[in-house]
Amino acid sequence: MALKAKTIDDVLTMLAVIVADTKKRRDPLGYFAALYRQVTLGVKKGIEQGAFDDGPRMSKFDAAFANAYFTAYDQYRTHGRPSRVWQFAFDRAASGRPIILQNLVLAINAHVNLDLGVVTGTAFPPSKLDGFHADFDRINDILASVIPLARNAVEEFSPLLADLTEVGGPDVAQALEFSVEIARDDAWRTATIVSLIPAEARPLVVTAVDAKAKLVGRAVADPPEPVGTVVRHIRSAESTDVVAIITALDNLV
Repeated sequence: MALKAKTIDDVLTMLAVIVADTKKRRDPLGYFAALYRQVTLGVKKGIEQGAFDDGPRMSKFDAAFANAYFTAYDQYRTHGRPSRVWQFAFDRAASGRPIILQNLVLAINAHVNLDLGVVTGTAFPPSKLDGFHADFDRINDILASVIPLARNAVEEFSPLLADLTEVGGPDVAQALEFSVEIARDDAWRTATIVSLIPAEARPLVVTAVDAKAKLVGRAVADPPEPVGTVVRHIRSAESTDVVAIITALDNLV
């Protein structure tokens, strides 16, 4: 997958390749790819229905954003060196230790808390960044419609997932559940910084954002007690049918 996506259709094609490959290899890295494909289908539908101020711009941006994930995925699969947060997410997913929810959140954290802000700030100079803000925020509505479907699908394979709240209360649930909207707001702040600073200084910002995102990922992967006990409880009853889980996450919309 050395090729780069140029349009949202390219993104969907490349994600479908990853989904098919991970299903063949029974690789839990396919969980995020499947969910990502469903969100991308929602974005494409929004473009077709005129939900964005500039549909072609959104298609191009969607491709640039997805390329950050494709690059990290390729680097990991070819034993290269992706960013710290992606390396951590991929390593944990490959270990088989995370529950399904953790697996998804680790990848979402890497793609939103690192990639989104960096890609947005790189794609738009300060004079054009504010003009993209409304379309940037409209993605939240698409995510809000897909994420509950993903949670329902995960619960089919993780029957004790509701115990995050029932056993530990809302604070325990919040420790593992990822607020995409809050993370996207933070990504916009990162984008503003990246857009304003000279290109030669951007690697320093990216390194700092990467380190911060990895800390978030570590908190998700290695939660303190009592969350850790609840996670082990959930894992004890969770399905290990990787193919079925990928398939379910790839059929949300």
